[in-house]
This record gives sequence, structure tokens and C-alpha cells, in this order.
Amino acid sequence: MTGQELAFLVLAVIGGVAGLLVVTSRNVVHAALYLVVALSSVAGVYLLLAAPFVAFVQVIIYVGAIVVLLLFGIMLTRAPVGRRVLDNTPRARVGALVVGAGVFAMLTVFLADAFDGRRIANQAATATTALGDSIFRNYVLPFEAVSVLLLAALIGAIVLARRD
Repeated sequence: MTGQELAFLVLAVIGGVAGLLVVTSRNVVHAALYLVVALSSVAGVYLLLAAPFVAFVQVIIYVGAIVVLLLFGIMLTRAPVGRRVLDNTPRARVGALVVGAGVFAMLTVFLADAFDGRRIANQAATATTALGDSIFRNYVLPFEAVSVLLLAALIGAIVLARRD
């Protein structure tokens, strides 16, 4: 096992545990902080794949902007921050666990079959150029639509939090 594979394994475990804590945390602020850890581990994986541009975009947009927007929305809407009791029955939790484990197993099998033991070649310089071209030529409309959607969510949170 090479150093890069070991670093990937560590980042994958950290990201997986943080992702699990995001969905199981009873405190919304803690869930948002676990989300920061999960998204940061994804940025670390991008760095391992020799894609620093994508890693820095991941940190700036997702870790910086999206999580701050989430926390801002939580604060503005005065969502319950402390522990709260969920009304999920044990049967529903077992069902969710079975579905989640099934999806995980299916994706693992599909990815293992897709790569068939081959390694991914690093193409750092051309990948950044191609990514920039595709974002600002082919996908500029969805990119701007997401920014309008985030702005609408922020305005909605402000309207909900406003006192009449």
C-alpha cells in the first residue's frame, strides 16, 4: 500500500464517520460542523488526485459558503438547536439502516466492477483547463441557477425570521 492510498483510506474513514455523524446528530449546529469535516475530507481526496483547483473550490464554496449559509439560516429561523426527541420507531430505523446498507453495498460493487482493479491516471493540468471550460461554457446556466436558488433561500430565511 502506497502513501497516497493510505492517505486516501484515512480521509475516507474520516469523511465517512463525519457523514454518519451529520445524519445521526441530534444538534443541528453539531451536524453542520460535522458537515464541514466531511466536506473537508472530500477536498483532501481531490488534493490526493492532483486536482488542487477542485479542492480549493470545494473548500471555498462548500465548506465556506454553503455551511455558513446553513448556519445563518439556522440562526435566523430560530430552529431548535439542542437535543430533541425524534419520533422514529425502531422499525423505521431498522428499515433506514437496511436501505442505507443496501445502497452502500450496491455502489461499492458497481465502483469495484467499473474500475476492475485499474488505477486512475493523474491529469492535473488538462483537467483544470477542461473543468474551467465546462463550467463557464457548458454549465454556466445551472451554475447561475444554483446561486439564485441560494439567494432565494437566504431571503426566505430572513423573511421567516423577521418580526412583524
